[in-house]
Amino acid sequence: MIVEFDDLTFDNRPRKAEEFAEIALKIRRDIIKSLVLAKSGHSGGPLGITDVMTVLYFGGFMHYDPKEPKWERRDRFVLSAGHLCPVLYSVLARAGFFPVEELKTLRKYGSRLQGHPGIDMNLPGLEASTGSLGQGISIAVGMALSDKYLDKNDRKVFTLTGDGEIQEGSVWEAAMSAGNFKLNNLCVIVDNNDCQIDGRVHEVMSIYPIDKKFEAFNFDVINIDGHDFSEIIDAFNQFNMNSKNQTGKPTAIIAKTFMGKGVSFMEDKYEWHGIPPNEEQAIQALKELV
Repeated sequence: MIVEFDDLTFDNRPRKAEEFAEIALKIRRDIIKSLVLAKSGHSGGPLGITDVMTVLYFGGFMHYDPKEPKWERRDRFVLSAGHLCPVLYSVLARAGFFPVEELKTLRKYGSRLQGHPGIDMNLPGLEASTGSLGQGISIAVGMALSDKYLDKNDRKVFTLTGDGEIQEGSVWEAAMSAGNFKLNNLCVIVDNNDCQIDGRVHEVMSIYPIDKKFEAFNFDVINIDGHDFSEIIDAFNQFNMNSKNQTGKPTAIIAKTFMGKGVSFMEDKYEWHGIPPNEEQAIQALKELV
């Protein structure tokens, strides 16, 4: 199968809801192309969280400079659910951190785009090595603590976790710390697709009600449709308002999503958690993502 990537990149600025659809479509196509070439990796989760990631990186909500990845005033993003990295790699490439063509190397030997993010790969835009579930959110809490109480700056920290990942006890230790220290500069995004590798989250180990749990740990909680750009925009706007209240709380955005969003034979099917499309399936998926 011949796979080509264009070199289109997108700037980071406030956009209207309808403007995000084109970018999200491009990213979903990147995910399918990368995975079919890799012949391994996770399809469903990256496709499902694409809309949220699109707004975060291309809606002016997070400060970064792809030409200066270590800019001291940048906000930081930690992908706690490291297996969702195909969407992060596409977003970073489309933001201009590295050439889009490099997406062809996903999971290849010697590639900077490994199956879980590794800062030892020196990939611009990565802030932490993640993949051991439950640890990324703790890293993000540490960053937010440092920014607020040691460096005393106005940087923000975003982290993305999954509803399967929050079955890990360390997630709630981190949440307890975030609430206790009033980390209003921290935004925890929960990808709530109710799917994990071996079944439905509510059947394997129910974590519901997610919102009430985060509220109990002293978070401001925002429930949204993770595919409604207007709701995603409003949620990040609310977090930005919360982050300016120095006596406030950390924010948790609970995004209801569908695994495999945009591809009919993957959508809302937990079986697509950890497998890539074959060539025939990739061709079909790309026909649908237009």
